Amino acid sequence: MLNVVIADDEPLARDRLRVLLEEQPGIRVVATASDGAQALLACAEQHPDLVLLDVSMPGMDGLETARHLAASEPRPAVIFCTAYDAHAVSAFEAEALDYLVKPVRPERLAAALERVRRLTSSRTNGDGATRTRTHLCARLRGSLRLIPVDDIHYLQAEEKYVVVHHARGEDLIEESLRSLEDEFGERFVRIHRNCLVARHELVELKRSPDGHVQAVLRHGRQPLEVSRRCVASLRERLAHL
Repeated sequence: MLNVVIADDEPLARDRLRVLLEEQPGIRVVATASDGAQALLACAEQHPDLVLLDVSMPGMDGLETARHLAASEPRPAVIFCTAYDAHAVSAFEAEALDYLVKPVRPERLAAALERVRRLTSSRTNGDGATRTRTHLCARLRGSLRLIPVDDIHYLQAEEKYVVVHHARGEDLIEESLRSLEDEFGERFVRIHRNCLVARHELVELKRSPDGHVQAVLRHGRQPLEVSRRCVASLRERLAHL
């Protein structure tokens, strides 16, 4: 039995896919979603074998949703269902298993489902340019919290986690500070080996009574320490803000 989540912002498209899936043997639709955020939450709760994703959805689109799913555990198979074939290359870069163009034909869907069955049966019990994500995902007691990148004030490494300080509080994510810097280098600047700060949050640099340089943030409760090696480049960046 394959457990499936359908994600599409059009109710009629969701209903049609559900009907087509119900005509296939060994399929159970465990949840539907109208956008990427709902799809991620449904997957965190249901742990489906397969997610059928529309590409164009409001907020978090299908391509970004697929990239989040690719980093999740257990990792579901992803099949895109879209009215356009222009995103096919991007879909496979996001590690989708298949790409179906609407209106989805029953025989084409059956073939895609067979690929998913082969993939899931082969698993043991023991896993052009990519768009930058617009959200980070934090795990909270079996569910996910989506944090808009625009709301992040700074990121601070803490043991094997990164603490995301954002407009609504703090959350832990299991990503490295280096990978976040590589992905979001245009948005964040390194002020210390363990800290990245959103450029729009930087207000000024000042010296503490003990002589250390500190960064003052627009929404920071207290200044953050700046390492000696980062001071010169940070002063230059501030001069151009």
